[in-house]
Formats: sequence, C-alpha cells, structure tokens
Amino acid sequence: MSWLDLHLHSSFSDDGEFSPTRLALLCWRAGIGTAALADHNTTRGVPEMLKAGRALGVEVIPAVELDCTHEGVDLHLLGYWIDPAHPGFARAEESVLSQEQTAAGRRIELVRACGIPLDLAAVTALSKDGIVTGEMIAEVALAMPENAEHPLLSPYRPGGARSDNPYVNFYWDFCAQGKPAYVPIRFPSLTEAVALVREAGGLPVLAHPGNNIHEDAALLQSIVRCGVAGLEAYSSYHTPAQTAFYLRQAEALGLAVTCGSDFHGKIKPAIRLGSAESGGREAVLLGELRKKLDSLEGAR
Repeated sequence: MSWLDLHLHSSFSDDGEFSPTRLALLCWRAGIGTAALADHNTTRGVPEMLKAGRALGVEVIPAVELDCTHEGVDLHLLGYWIDPAHPGFARAEESVLSQEQTAAGRRIELVRACGIPLDLAAVTALSKDGIVTGEMIAEVALAMPENAEHPLLSPYRPGGARSDNPYVNFYWDFCAQGKPAYVPIRFPSLTEAVALVREAGGLPVLAHPGNNIHEDAALLQSIVRCGVAGLEAYSSYHTPAQTAFYLRQAEALGLAVTCGSDFHGKIKPAIRLGSAESGGREAVLLGELRKKLDSLEGAR
C-alpha cells in the first residue's frame, strides 16, 4: 500500500462519493500520509479536507483537475499546491456546470441508442446538480435486472476484462471523446488551464496521459510547450508499458513525475488508495514535484 496518492476525488466532484472529511479519514485508515484532493473543475472541497487532514495528521495538498483541450484532444490537467480561493476556479466550475446540465439528457439518449436500456428515474436520482456522468449511467445500467445478460455490459461485471474499475471504464469506453455516447463540451484551452493553475500558485501536471494522448510523443511535446511541468506516469489506468513510456518521456523532457489512483469512491469495491506501481518511489516523486514547483516560482 502506497503512502502517497496525488489524485483523489470527493463528493464535490460530479463523479465522487465521499465528503472531503470522510475521504481524509479513509486516507488515514489506509496509511496514506500525503494526499491531494483534485476534484473535477472545482476547489470547493479543499478547505474541508485541509481541516480534516490536520486533525488526522494527513498532509493534504490543495489541488484541482481541470478539463481542457489541445489540438482537438480533451485533456485533464492537474494543478498542485494551488490557492483554492482563486476566483478563476469558480468561473471555470460555473462554465462546465451549465454545459454538463445541458448535455445530461443527450448522453442518456446516446447510451440508449447503443442498445443499453436505462432506468431514467434511477439515473436522475444519482445525478448531482442536474449532471449525469458516464459513471452514473454505468452504475444504473449494471444494476438493472433486465441487463443481467447484456453482452455490452459483460466486460464490466466481475471477472470481465473491464471489471477492475467498471464505472470509470464504462465512461472511457462509451462517453469519452471519440466514443459513441460522447457529448462535446467547450472546455478552456490547455494554455488557459495552465495559466490558471500558475496564477493560483500551482504546478500544472498532465493527468493519466495514456487515456488521452495514447503514447503520441509529438502531441506530448506540443502539450509540454504549453507549460505543463509534470506527468502522472503512475496512474491506476496505465498498463506497465504505458508507465514505462511516460517515465522515459518525463526524463527526456525534464518533467516531474506523479502517481495517483484517481479514486472516486464507488468505482472500486475495496478502498485501495495509492499507486502500487510506483514501486516505493513515493518520497522521490514528492521531492521531484516540490523541486519542480520551486523552480517555477524562481522563474516568475
């Protein structure tokens, strides 16, 4: 079990379950000594988790995960050690919220068009602020008795090829960019997201690159030129080969390396926080991050 996890989501995220206080407690119980709360497009949960972390002896790094785009590709940008009160985060959250509310109905229609029956009332009951995510759709679809033998859902059931992280894997397979139930949202550019993270005093890091850019070295170099300072090479989504690729790229490009489980709460049947793939390098990774942040501050 790792003691460091730099990618956690709370109930302030549209796909998280536990409150920041509860999440801090889970970290403490699991032996996570340093944790970053990086909710999607919001920092509202950071103050609560900072307070809970102090009470429990868990170091909490204030963070965020911003949706953004670059060269037509949807990306997730992590920002570490940010000022959660920076007004730019509230503006970003409001922009995404209004668009996601509009997209909710269309996302449900597209999943149904794939031939997957859905209980609309059950999906609505899970929604937050009128937002319906791919993870919520998966939870409902997998729980419906009439879908018990549905071939499109079999990979997400116990023993299936995508059962290790079923709800999130369903999102990536059906609702992510380029998939059949994808609904486009106008996100800020990567350059704008990097600028916001830096204005808030943070370190910009590309989240789970293997899920978004798929080992495209040229695209990665273009992303780095926008000011990205690190890579989440150790991601719960990455295969060992992907981790090795991004470690090589980080070294070649002079980038910091991070690790994270992208923990949401409902996604995994057991509380498995941390990145086992990091191989005990947690102290080194955290040191690299802090050194990189210091260098960025010195360059301002």
